Amino acid sequence: MKTLWRRLKKDIEVVFQRDPAAHSLLEVILCYPGFHALILHRLAHACYRRGLILLARIISQINRFLTGIEIHPGAKLGEGIFIDHGMGVIIGETAEVGNNVTLYQGVTLGGTGKEKGKRHPTIGNNVVISAGAKVLGNITIGDNVKIGAGSVVLRDVPPNCTVVGVPGKVVVRNGRKIADAEVSAVDLRHEELPDPVAEMLLCLQRQIQRLEQRVEELEAEKDGHLSLQYPDGKQGRVYTG
Repeated sequence: MKTLWRRLKKDIEVVFQRDPAAHSLLEVILCYPGFHALILHRLAHACYRRGLILLARIISQINRFLTGIEIHPGAKLGEGIFIDHGMGVIIGETAEVGNNVTLYQGVTLGGTGKEKGKRHPTIGNNVVISAGAKVLGNITIGDNVKIGAGSVVLRDVPPNCTVVGVPGKVVVRNGRKIADAEVSAVDLRHEELPDPVAEMLLCLQRQIQRLEQRVEELEAEKDGHLSLQYPDGKQGRVYTG
């Protein structure tokens, strides 16, 4: 019972720490679907572990109906998890989520096929997964990772990285470790992630400009020569530039 109250307190604290829109304790308790989803999932998970599979699934379906968040009762969730808004969030049966993880709306922690056993991702600590991101398959996401909005991650991601794109690619690996593992250390600035598509288009634009400049130089060089026709039929060239 003491552990249950401690986790409830932690769940409420992280809402205030990560959502500036939270104004009161009563508001969090009554109006935050992410908070409700975590409470119902813990109840469903307890039933699941005791072999009450049908009851656990019924509770998870009620959870989905009330919150728009679908968490399989078999999923293992750590402490300090914050599901912001949460509509459309899906967490699969064998998914494992670490501590101090932030999930935004539309996130999927799903599988890639009908294989048995571990088929959903393992998420480390202090991870931020932005809106609409999909993390699929039996892969591991390291600690302190940020996954950009709309990304599709299909491979393991080492710690302290930033991933964006479809398929997801590591675009930042600075090696900086968060010394303090408290919730306040979680970096939520997912709007500042780099855009690899824009960077690639910029590189292509620069390459096109260089090619156009080279073509102009070659045309100027060609225009600087005139073909001459001699009376005996021989041809020659003279440089006029």
